[in-house]
Amino acid sequence: MANISAAGSIGHDRVTRAIASSAQRTGVDFNYLLGQAKIESGLDPQARARTSSATGLFQFIDQSWLGVIEKHGHKHGLDWARAAISQNSRGRFQVADSSLKSQILDLRKNPEIASLMAAEFASDNKDYLEGRLGKRAAPVDLYLAHFLGPAGARKFLSLHERNPDGAAAPHMMRAAGANKSIFYTTGGAPRSFDEIRQRFAAKLERFSPGVEAHRPSAPGGESSPVTNTVQPADYVRLASQRAARPVAASTPTYNESAHMAYMLLASLGATPR
Repeated sequence: MANISAAGSIGHDRVTRAIASSAQRTGVDFNYLLGQAKIESGLDPQARARTSSATGLFQFIDQSWLGVIEKHGHKHGLDWARAAISQNSRGRFQVADSSLKSQILDLRKNPEIASLMAAEFASDNKDYLEGRLGKRAAPVDLYLAHFLGPAGARKFLSLHERNPDGAAAPHMMRAAGANKSIFYTTGGAPRSFDEIRQRFAAKLERFSPGVEAHRPSAPGGESSPVTNTVQPADYVRLASQRAARPVAASTPTYNESAHMAYMLLASLGATPR
């Protein structure tokens, strides 16, 4: 979780500002991205999974990261990284120079780049799911795509629609084998498609109260209206105005600090006092 001081200063809250900026630039919902980052890494840009290659704010595994950089890196000043990535005959992404590959993978620890790539990845997954399923995707569906991969999420959601009460594990054996706590109860009984989706939705809503996990985004990619939701444009505008001031005048006033702290606390799901 982000460490918020009692003084309420957010001038150095690089992580939340990076997520807000990426949401503004790509049109992906800020609260969804913030909630995903909380779930995946606790907002720690250096987070590393114990059992896989997943790294960074959004826990991209190596192949997913190389894929999203190859597809979207050129839009965000990463032409050099994109040019170094190719696909082999099996469709796996690769980088010939091992040193350069390490540099590209280390970009996952950069909150600005990780947030932009997570937003692009979410946008791609939204387009993919809506194109295959013929209906708008809800935030929980995007999180399923992040967790299972877009093809895995499409399969899961198709089967969920046909038989929500059916056991998911027999149809998703590879994913179930790697994520037993998701697909099985503590007693070993297989969970249904609907139970798994409901649990993902509850988790997403718990970590980001501004997200209605079951509610699809509005047409055109706009977020469904949510009352009292922090808007990324406001957060970025205030932080940018502060950063643009001369050094001697850079110390925020009490009112500015209080307002910016209120926005950050609200975005993190806390109740400002």
